[in-house]
Amino acid sequence: MSSSPPPDAGPGVALLSTPGARVEHLVTGSGEPVTIFAHGVGASIAETRPLGTGVPGTKIFLSLRGHGATTVSDGRWDYAALAGDLRAVADATGATQALGVSMGAAALLHLLADDPDRFERCVFFLPAVLDRPRSDLAFDRLQQMADLVEADDAEGLSELLLAELPAELRRDEGARRYTAQRARTLAGTDLAHLLRGLPPLTPIRDRAQLAAVRAPTLVVGQEGDDVHPASVARELAAALPGSALHVFPRDGAMWLDRGSLRALLAGFFGAATAGSVGQPAAAARVSGAR
Repeated sequence: MSSSPPPDAGPGVALLSTPGARVEHLVTGSGEPVTIFAHGVGASIAETRPLGTGVPGTKIFLSLRGHGATTVSDGRWDYAALAGDLRAVADATGATQALGVSMGAAALLHLLADDPDRFERCVFFLPAVLDRPRSDLAFDRLQQMADLVEADDAEGLSELLLAELPAELRRDEGARRYTAQRARTLAGTDLAHLLRGLPPLTPIRDRAQLAAVRAPTLVVGQEGDDVHPASVARELAAALPGSALHVFPRDGAMWLDRGSLRALLAGFFGAATAGSVGQPAAAARVSGAR
């Protein structure tokens, strides 16, 4: 594997060549620990970076296949391929901690099912699927997104993305600019392959596989989220030995209580540098934990 900056890349951005892809990633900060962040479907490095606010050490943000400047040569659009992208960048950068958002959380689960001891601390933010395929609203949403991305319909995609925001934000001009820009970035890309390939699949075969994960873990969900049901977060926390669980109120995780979310993540990952053993008290006792 080799790493090189993509054309016109900003500071800290590089492409890592693997047998199946060239994976875009951004390196920020310095020193230990090294934490890698994997985004959700349709998200980006820029959207994931705020989750690293306050997290000490070096932070690695990658673009999974179908996103950003990452290119795919093996034609694979499944959780094993996503986990391979994550593992390749983590190994190349010496990452010892990991955070996955939604699809990124699923990629992290697949990786840990194969190698339970790979990371020293892990966060699963808004997990959406475990060992049973989804066939509800989340499935329909991915199919709608795939159709719009494939048709290069940025306007329709923007409206779909806007409908996923809290109701009080949908008329906000800043929110509308955000979804329009995001839609323009996604329309006409390879993301449609991923959106069609993932829904019938699960990241792990059986949640019993997670019993071998001994690293401290934190699972973060939110109520009233049809795409990322709080029930999935609770099931995942129950399957991970000694996991801490925090469930935010509706829309609180990303939009209405970002400060609390960032403090929660920084406290969990920062506990590694403080030399604490086991689950950090900040994560185990946060308000709203269940």
